[in-house]
Amino acid sequence: MRAFYDSKSKTIDDRGIKDLFTDQTKYKAWLEIEKALAKAQAEHGFIPEEAALKIKNAAKVENIDFEEMDRIYREIGHGFVPFLKVLVQACPDDSGKYIHYGITTQNVQQSGQLYVMKQVHDKFLSLSKDILNNLAKLAEDNADTVMPGRTHGRHATPITYGYKVSAWISELLDAVERIQESEKRVFRIMMGGAVGTFSTMPEIGPGVQSRVAELLGMYEMDVPSRNINTHKLEYMMNLSLLASVCHKMAEEVYQTSLEEIAEVAEGFKEGTVGSSTMPHKINPKLAKGIIANSQKLYSLPGVGSYSSVRPYEGDSSQYMLFDGLMEESLQLMTEILLRSEELTRTLTIRKERMLENALRNKGLDNSEYLMMKMAEKLGKDKAHSLIYDIAIKTAAHGEDFLTNLKENPAIAEKYTEDELKELIDPRSYIGLAPQIADKMANKAKEKAEKL
Repeated sequence: MRAFYDSKSKTIDDRGIKDLFTDQTKYKAWLEIEKALAKAQAEHGFIPEEAALKIKNAAKVENIDFEEMDRIYREIGHGFVPFLKVLVQACPDDSGKYIHYGITTQNVQQSGQLYVMKQVHDKFLSLSKDILNNLAKLAEDNADTVMPGRTHGRHATPITYGYKVSAWISELLDAVERIQESEKRVFRIMMGGAVGTFSTMPEIGPGVQSRVAELLGMYEMDVPSRNINTHKLEYMMNLSLLASVCHKMAEEVYQTSLEEIAEVAEGFKEGTVGSSTMPHKINPKLAKGIIANSQKLYSLPGVGSYSSVRPYEGDSSQYMLFDGLMEESLQLMTEILLRSEELTRTLTIRKERMLENALRNKGLDNSEYLMMKMAEKLGKDKAHSLIYDIAIKTAAHGEDFLTNLKENPAIAEKYTEDELKELIDPRSYIGLAPQIADKMANKAKEKAEKL
């Protein structure tokens, strides 16, 4: 496996996804395609119906002699022909002679990989559903949890944690929509033969291909060329965008779980060891795994872009590379989503610390609010200059904002001390953060119900 692993990987239920990356699953996919091809060809009168039925009954993993397949592979050095030979041997009577009729190796191998990918894709959607539900709960539970908003790594104006989560929900909804919309372009079957022209069965080839796609619950390629790879690139790019959302969540958790900030913490089980030498260490294992795998995933579409432009109608330097790129992309995404689901489900929110951090600047974070209120009486430009001078003086010299406000005659004559305290309280200036959090929580739940 090429994905980033640490001890945390061994504690996460992979929901059966990793079984889909085994050779056994690959061979099962090839068998399904050969069975579908035989059935489609029989329906079109290209091979006998009896032969197609015998192929269907024989094309099972338990009937494949893998030792013989390995022996043939060592003898001839071809990656697919040995499989065909043992499949032919597994078919009774003379039905085996109709196996793989009129198509080429890459028709089965590339279609087979996409067939498996679709199964993995469905698992990804299931995980995304759970993540959306987890985020919906976080947004609802923390719609009013006041914390500092931050821009450029510094306090801006106050927000709520529910609002922060709503931004993640918004991006995740877009990412899920992208990969769903791409299904019709990505999960496609090719049965066009050596160069994609249906040369061996020109009269029925398109119909056979269409029927194979239907039998497998997939789509067909308009031009079944082995040299078309943009649909695979699209899927890798969509996975990268989905990973980016998870990566952002992980980075925020990683940064805001620092002891100095301590606004959140990963779920922790007693007995977990963070360091072999430092007993106190509780590391953000979920977050760091998401970050590492995401960074690796981003690099793969770029490699594929260079390879997808290889000339002519087929080149093993191209599709062998794409086999690896696609497999690695799926493995990386599996780790990212599994960790993201657990992270969003078990995240500890420290509401008191968030409020404490929002109050850390003693009201300076509300300078915009105060300025807008003053603008109602002085005009925007004068109000900005007035509050700017007081705010900068306060920040630069570590002084008290409320004291400096009370000592300014222009402000003191218009506001009482209690009114000023209210104006600089971060809880009084969160805009529509709670409403946005609730709205996006509902959207997340609505989408999750459809997945």
